Amino acid sequence: MKAKGIVTLALVMAIFCAASAQAARVLKFGHIAPTQIDNKPFPMHRAALAFAEHVEKETKGEIKIEVFPLGQLGNERSMLEQVQFGTLDMMDCTTAVMSNLIPQVGLLDLFFLFPSKEVAYKVLADEEFKTVMDALMPQMGLMPIGYAENEMRDFGVRDRTITSPEQMKGVRVRVMDSPVFLDSFRALGANPVGIPFPELYTALQQGAVDMQENPIPTSVMMKFTEVAKFLTRSSHSLTCLYKMVSLPVWESLTPEQQKIFVDAARIAEDINRSENTKMRAELEQLAKDKFGATIAELTPEERQAFHDAVLPVHEKFAQQAGTIPNDPKFGKWAGKRYYDMIVAKVSEYGK
Repeated sequence: MKAKGIVTLALVMAIFCAASAQAARVLKFGHIAPTQIDNKPFPMHRAALAFAEHVEKETKGEIKIEVFPLGQLGNERSMLEQVQFGTLDMMDCTTAVMSNLIPQVGLLDLFFLFPSKEVAYKVLADEEFKTVMDALMPQMGLMPIGYAENEMRDFGVRDRTITSPEQMKGVRVRVMDSPVFLDSFRALGANPVGIPFPELYTALQQGAVDMQENPIPTSVMMKFTEVAKFLTRSSHSLTCLYKMVSLPVWESLTPEQQKIFVDAARIAEDINRSENTKMRAELEQLAKDKFGATIAELTPEERQAFHDAVLPVHEKFAQQAGTIPNDPKFGKWAGKRYYDMIVAKVSEYGK
């Protein structure tokens, strides 16, 4: 009888464990960042894994997050549509791609908008800013819960150091397919060229383009600094990504689970940013030591010259972005331009 009781208990426990496992909800989280480059963990992916770990731990296994890096579930535009229509649960999406759906977020890509990433972080965390910008997304089937990033973007040139708009004249620069980027480099007098990212090293090596613009850490890890050694820490645009959950998925979560997701997003954000800062310092030194690169820092006067040169582009996209709805929940910003609100926040935190 005793043996029979033990067997019965074991069967009950096995059935209970199987039922618990079946009860676990699995959500898919996609992004386009690599897991590592040159044996170095990539901060954005590491942060995504931390997000998944926190959610599983705090929900006691009720929700598990499967992370799919490197665009395994599609390119950003495809994944954005999947999240929008509920066939993908969540993703990290760059503002450049999101701006095709929500033009106002494209304002965050404007060149020389943020004087530093520290100021950018404060603007992105500002409650008034979040109230205004986050309100744009649920109507598109999206729920923003935090941010990811791939650092501030910089100049990398084959044959010269660029520290002024005048030196940009006629330079062939590879840019991503984004209206803000294309218009901004044209305003600086450069000739933007559309070349797929995987072909950029060869294009620089063979002289098809003179210049590329990526965060210096990315340039080092992709070995662009072998063929474009003249770097300028221009920090002209922050590669910002929204961490978004499909609205039906979000609404299916309990309030307690929603809080866990927001807390996990904050943890991931901190890891992403701190690891980026650490990686930047290490890889900038490597660029100089291994590749013989030079790194120029723009003076305040030089940054202002670039800023002034792209102001017509700012105004163009400010007009396109339009005005904040005249709703009391937006407080003093109701009826004002999205661009003017963002610039006011930059000024407030940039003092």
